[in-house]
Amino acid sequence: MFKRLFLFLATNLAVLALVSIVMSLLGVNPRSFGGLLVMAALFGFGGSIVSLLMSKWIAKRTTGAHVIEQPRNEVEQWLHATVRRQAEAAGIGMPEVAIYDAPEINAFATGANRNNALVAVSTGLLRSMDRNEAEAVLAHEVSHVANGDMVTMALLQGVLNTFVIVLSRLVGRAIDGYLGNRDGYGIGYYLSVFVLDMVFGLFASMIAMWFSRHREFRADAGGAALAGRPKMIAALERLSRTYGESSLPKQVAAFGISGGVGHGLRRLLMSHPPLEERIAALRNAQPDGGRVPQGVVA
Repeated sequence: MFKRLFLFLATNLAVLALVSIVMSLLGVNPRSFGGLLVMAALFGFGGSIVSLLMSKWIAKRTTGAHVIEQPRNEVEQWLHATVRRQAEAAGIGMPEVAIYDAPEINAFATGANRNNALVAVSTGLLRSMDRNEAEAVLAHEVSHVANGDMVTMALLQGVLNTFVIVLSRLVGRAIDGYLGNRDGYGIGYYLSVFVLDMVFGLFASMIAMWFSRHREFRADAGGAALAGRPKMIAALERLSRTYGESSLPKQVAAFGISGGVGHGLRRLLMSHPPLEERIAALRNAQPDGGRVPQGVVA
């Protein structure tokens, strides 16, 4: 927990320092509308881009993943060969392949470049799934990489962060002016911004998670194209029988094969759709609906 907290604080401090330096060099006044836009864009995209660029390093550090450089046994040889074959079929560079110690059935993909990504599987998956099911899970993760999901999510999050920062501060100025503060930066402004950041941030998270659920269906379809629809359905059915909370860190949890369970408002904030919906989508898909497009960012 302390390691994750340190990484979170270090990332945000790095972004804060970078934004301060850039705005100082450009002579940008954050109180003007143009300055506000610049500040919001720097903060909004800064954190997302820094997190994206550090995603592989953070994933390895937080999960303790062991990267397979030279396969030491038959299982590692099979993992490496399977990912290589799927990466070639999807038209991407060979990702790093890793194993991390976790009890649940799960896997994830991350990386800022579709030709230099990381695909990792849990020890729980290797113990609980047969080779056909594991192959489908790997195909799902390779599809995330081929679809450019990591980059797309980072850009979307940057846009949403920017809108949250701008809207909360414009509304805060209006509220403070209504309360009689002429420069718009009194106590009403700061209280309003504090509350609106949370409110608008909640709606932004709903939008981001809606897109995350959408790309899970696409990754399932891509996994079916690479490994075969029966294998992909079997893998999801195996997950549905052993479903539990993911132990993946927040930075990569949205790119795992398995997510949490939620109902009502919480469901709107889930990164993965229910497994029964994913299975139904695969069963009802058109014969060519699982084709993995090459060179296309989702």
